[in-house]
Amino acid sequence: MSDNGKMTDVAMPQLAESLVSATIAKWLKKPGDRIEQYEPICEVMTDKVNAEIPSTMDGIMGEILAEEGRTVSVGEIICRIRAEASVAPETAAPVQSRPVSSQVPAAVGELMRARYSPAVQSLAAEHGIDLSRVTGTGMGGRITRKDVLMFIEQGGTQTTFAAPSAPASSSVPAQPGASVSSASPFAGTVTPQRVEPTPPLGTAIPDVRHSGLHLTELPKIPTIEVEGEGTGRTEHYIDVTPIRSAIARNMRQSVSEIPHAWTMIEVDVTNLVLLRNKLKDEFKRKEGVNLTYLAFLLKAVVNAIKDYPIMNSFWAVDKIVVKRDINLSLAVGTEDSVLTPVIKRADQKNIAGLAREVEELARKTREGKLTLDDMQGGTFTVNNTGSFGSILSYPIINYPQAAILTFESIVKKPVVINDMIAVRSMANLCLSLDHRILDGVICGRFLQRVKDNLEGFTMDTKLY
Repeated sequence: MSDNGKMTDVAMPQLAESLVSATIAKWLKKPGDRIEQYEPICEVMTDKVNAEIPSTMDGIMGEILAEEGRTVSVGEIICRIRAEASVAPETAAPVQSRPVSSQVPAAVGELMRARYSPAVQSLAAEHGIDLSRVTGTGMGGRITRKDVLMFIEQGGTQTTFAAPSAPASSSVPAQPGASVSSASPFAGTVTPQRVEPTPPLGTAIPDVRHSGLHLTELPKIPTIEVEGEGTGRTEHYIDVTPIRSAIARNMRQSVSEIPHAWTMIEVDVTNLVLLRNKLKDEFKRKEGVNLTYLAFLLKAVVNAIKDYPIMNSFWAVDKIVVKRDINLSLAVGTEDSVLTPVIKRADQKNIAGLAREVEELARKTREGKLTLDDMQGGTFTVNNTGSFGSILSYPIINYPQAAILTFESIVKKPVVINDMIAVRSMANLCLSLDHRILDGVICGRFLQRVKDNLEGFTMDTKLY
């Protein structure tokens, strides 16, 4: 840094060891804006996650060298910042004495207020906050995460709407078939203009089964940009983000290189349902997180992999590499992509520990705080497709792993037991496998072991 008016270069940081570049998604500051150290100056996108780049110092935003949409290599200069001390006192004093709203025209202020960062939107969605009620302290009245956190501390958690003042266009229609988590009464979709209202106080909220990461909130819909609207054109265009491009590349590589095979087994999870219903409320009070079916499934899968370690491997042309650590990737659907955060050393965790890991990854996904380290190192993937009602699926393997397992929806069915018909809670387990490494016999035995582990849960099973 310099105090004599010289500019300080800001380079694209090394967000993770494997990161070589990132794409500038949006500049949050423009030349001439006053910025504080650690305040986000831009949003960047990588193949895995989005992130905000913070300022390295207090000062004035200078020249922007990397325009929005440009892919920048690690270490490349993206902008310059003038040190705070280089601002002349006669110009600095008036800025400090005037409210933020007087520094910019009203139209610019409204524009800045409507520009919510992903972190702000995620935090608002998690706590059910109407961002129009939050006072912004950023440039032009822009709302920051600090503003939202302060609003929460002051007791402004649940959103309330006055019907007479709400324009008709601001209402958000309910999405057919969408489920609401019993852990949170708010599950609306946040946009820069509105949030979905919560039910009136006193309204009973149905206790919908929460079976994994997907039901922490309603799925968000990608923004669709209409080209030539009103001119008779019928096409809609959606920009391909770096994350979507990476998904397309990885899926194509997986399907083209890995000879997929597929098998399925049916599991009686009646005892598991009873066990979870018995423990979930006490676990929530004690740990502060949800006890989901996914935690039990992960434990069953981990124990099965211990018995069949070849499932925890990948193809290396002239050899098969079997990984010692069991790092479970969780396929998580987000607004416009599928992310696979990883539970590291899952074999060293009990059911309670796995439940905490699931909750932590869910929180970081909602808030957009997943790091590249969270996404790397997976050795076997589990996908909880049953959380959105699926009963049968054929998953694509998470390259370069050897297999992926989906846990389908739990459905009550009539089942023949000892020549008598009984109503049981049943679920399907679907496994896609790399047929270069795995064959039907070993995968059949693996699935049978997972089935035995799930059906082996009793009312005496311990979480710790």
